[in-house]
Amino acid sequence: MPSPLRPDQRRFPLHVHISVMFTCLLLLTGIVLGIFNYQQTTQIILSSSEKLFSRIEQDVRLDLHATYEPIRHLLSLLTHTPATQALDLQQRLALLLPFSQSLQDNPDLASLYVGYDTGDFFMVRPLRTPDQKALLKAPDTAAYQVWSIERNSSGQVHSQSLFFDRDLTLVSRQDNPEEIYDPRGRAWFISASQNADQITTEPYVFFSTHNVGTTLARRSGEHAVLAADLTLAELSATLAKHVVTPATEIVLFDAQGNAIAYPDSRRLIVDDQTAHLSKAADLSPALQALLSTPAPGNRLTAMGRQWIVARSRMQEGGPQGLQLAMLIPEDELLVDAYRMRWQGALITLATLLLCVPLGWLTSRILVKPLRSLVQEADAIRSFDFNFPATRRSPVLEVDQLSLSMERMKDTLASFFQITDSLSAETRFAPLLERVLFETVRIGRAQAGLIYLREGDGDLMEPQGLVINDTAHALSSFDLRAHAFKDTDSPAWLQQLSTADNVVTHLGFEQAGDLQKVLLAMACPRVHLIGIRLHNRHNETVGLLVFLLADSGNQSDLDKLRPDRIAFLQAVSGAAAVSIESHRLQDRQKKLLDAFIKLLAGAIDAKSPYTGGHCQRVPALTLMLAQAAAASQDPAFSGYQPTDDEWEALHIAAWLHDCGKVTTPEYVVDKATKLETLNDRIHEIRTRFEVLKRDAWINYWQAIAQGGDEQPLAQQRDATLAELDDDFAFIARCNLGGETMAEADLQRLRSIGQRTWTRTLDDRLGVSWEENQRQARTPAPTLPVCETLLADRPEHLFERAEAEVIAEDNPWGFKLDVPHYKYNRGELYNLSITRGTLTREERYIINHHMVQTILMLNHLPFPEHLGNVAEIAGGHHEKMDGTGYPKRLKREQMSLPARMMAIADIFEALTAADRPYKKAKTLSEALGIMANMCRDAHIDPPLFELFINAQIYLQYARRFLDPQQVDAVDASSLLVKAGLRA
Repeated sequence: MPSPLRPDQRRFPLHVHISVMFTCLLLLTGIVLGIFNYQQTTQIILSSSEKLFSRIEQDVRLDLHATYEPIRHLLSLLTHTPATQALDLQQRLALLLPFSQSLQDNPDLASLYVGYDTGDFFMVRPLRTPDQKALLKAPDTAAYQVWSIERNSSGQVHSQSLFFDRDLTLVSRQDNPEEIYDPRGRAWFISASQNADQITTEPYVFFSTHNVGTTLARRSGEHAVLAADLTLAELSATLAKHVVTPATEIVLFDAQGNAIAYPDSRRLIVDDQTAHLSKAADLSPALQALLSTPAPGNRLTAMGRQWIVARSRMQEGGPQGLQLAMLIPEDELLVDAYRMRWQGALITLATLLLCVPLGWLTSRILVKPLRSLVQEADAIRSFDFNFPATRRSPVLEVDQLSLSMERMKDTLASFFQITDSLSAETRFAPLLERVLFETVRIGRAQAGLIYLREGDGDLMEPQGLVINDTAHALSSFDLRAHAFKDTDSPAWLQQLSTADNVVTHLGFEQAGDLQKVLLAMACPRVHLIGIRLHNRHNETVGLLVFLLADSGNQSDLDKLRPDRIAFLQAVSGAAAVSIESHRLQDRQKKLLDAFIKLLAGAIDAKSPYTGGHCQRVPALTLMLAQAAAASQDPAFSGYQPTDDEWEALHIAAWLHDCGKVTTPEYVVDKATKLETLNDRIHEIRTRFEVLKRDAWINYWQAIAQGGDEQPLAQQRDATLAELDDDFAFIARCNLGGETMAEADLQRLRSIGQRTWTRTLDDRLGVSWEENQRQARTPAPTLPVCETLLADRPEHLFERAEAEVIAEDNPWGFKLDVPHYKYNRGELYNLSITRGTLTREERYIINHHMVQTILMLNHLPFPEHLGNVAEIAGGHHEKMDGTGYPKRLKREQMSLPARMMAIADIFEALTAADRPYKKAKTLSEALGIMANMCRDAHIDPPLFELFINAQIYLQYARRFLDPQQVDAVDASSLLVKAGLRA
């Protein structure tokens, strides 16, 4: 059995099948059509001729109607003119104006006149041609002739012709002395007088113009008849237009056989002795044959030719109406049909000869889009959405497949593009806006809303609104939060509690709190699409609502197709995942921020004397960073922090002293030189008390031995006074408020050499660690004489090997590490020349920067927060490279790190919660910082910005005691700092 995937040798490509089938169909169709066309062509042409006759007849009828009907309406109007009843010419001349206007408006009208039963006659005739004017002997300027006949009571006749120009101004008058015309003897007058309706005479030849025409007349009152002479020359022109072949005969004739209209209008009138109409039968032998022996059908044989004839009767044209006769030679009528028949046969034959290559070419063209579709499908399978679209196919199904493939590609590309763009958005608010804009664009909606669930309840809060591609503030539209289970919630929202999507229609009255949105859309009715957003656990996290204008068009319903809703739901699913991920990330950021602030708060809480430091420094750093970002100074032109950089600065500022968790608080808070966990000044006071007791004991012993009381008392008092003065001096030295001079150090050493006697073992009741340090020297024999201020071996604490920082350490620390971790020698500590800290203790405090950098470097910060350690760990560096812990210079430090240095120094100088110093005023603190700027300890451009932008004042208003806020001379500070000349 052959494999179904293996191509069969007996199978042929689709284009071969199509070409063979196409050829066979063409052959069969050509043969059938040739035979059918040969049989039907003649019948079709003959049927067409009948339709042609019918159309010609209809045209003639319409032409007759268009010729007669306006004159009938005109006579109906003019009969009611009062001047038609006038008794003399002067009064009848009032008819000149309406008659002349009517003659001007109707070119086929030859004259208008009124005949009276008294024999009077009044006619207005237009003078349209020079021949007519010459016949009537009218002046050249004459445009109208008025022919008037008046008869008096004695029977005398007064006939005259009045000639008027176009302005109806009389230009000439002629008398007609031998007038014999009497309207009462005319057929039109007699017929109209006896008939209440209008009458039409049989066509005849006008005496004066020799035109073929007819007279229309109507009685006007009891004594007058209004009449109009109508020429029928246009009927001949109408017939001439319908001569379809050279030998076509067409004639319009009356009941007596008189020809009324004929294409050659010159043959209508026979002018032998009197002008009269020709007989229709005399116009041609074919017409004579038709009229003498009417054919029973539509065929007639005459003059050796076969004629196709038509004959019809018309009511217009006279009392007995008119008749139309038409004859067309069959050979002339069918000449084009014969030619078309043979041409069709030749074309069919040529088509049959070309069917094979045409079928082959057509099949190749039809199959080519299918091959392209295969390639496009392979490209889509490889996620290549840039593959060129397949060209449109003339085959509907293939074209639909191509369009479907294109839509599928666009849908997938759009889906992945939206997914990528949503994934790339790092901020929550822009993410919501992006979700709305993208989904509204895909849904082709005019407005969109997004609701998000807040907390653990089912309350949906509106979070975003887009109308006509523009984001709008929610506060302007009074949108409310809704709960699924709330009966007051909209019906569409309640449906979404059990369905993934809902499609409904809303009018303005049913819109609820969406009414203002509909007003902004300028749409009274909308289609609403609601889609439930759910997370990976199928929990509802929000809703997407789309509003589409309801215009009543089919295009609106196309937007609501299930496939469109399915795509929107798929995109909404990706959006829901992004929203949920961002919310989780946001919660993690908030948790991290809370931990950071918790750690900073713990550091501040660890020492009541530095409380608030870790909270104030971030605030001051942020003020300085915002001022630098907004500054136009060239030094800060490149400083435009991104959101990630703001976040890094925020975290670094809050964690800048996180290493202080490793620093003993009694070192940080060391208020006196002898203070550790307690102030050892009390031990020294006790020794002084012992020495004072010894002075009294010596005094009493000497008295007991018989000594002189007065000298002994003086010696005693002098010793006691000296001891009090020495202790007071040591107490002042212990405070460390002033710099010790060399004389003070000499006195301190001198006082320290005084001895006292210890009788108790100092190795009892102490820790094992202290016992280990005491074991370095042998125990003395009690009682033992000891100096008043002792620097004993047990006061020296060895540094553990692990705490020693190598010079080639990987972090770049450059610190002078003291040999001992602590030196608690009493004389050593009291001999501190400035402050209260020993070299070892200052190193311990400075070491918090080492711990800060190490701790932050061990945290798995994401890449965009990778510089947190550098920013936080550089705020004790100096611009000249003498700072710690890395001795960095200005160019080696980032701008945020230099900001941190200024913020930390200013906060420390102005802090009011330090036990070892008094808080500085603004002017004092800034003066110290100006000196530091001049000595290259802090960054000059940043210090200048700090002064010019009055950042110190912003900080002072928020954190400092009002008594610290004094006047600051910015110019002198900048001069002092070396920034101004």
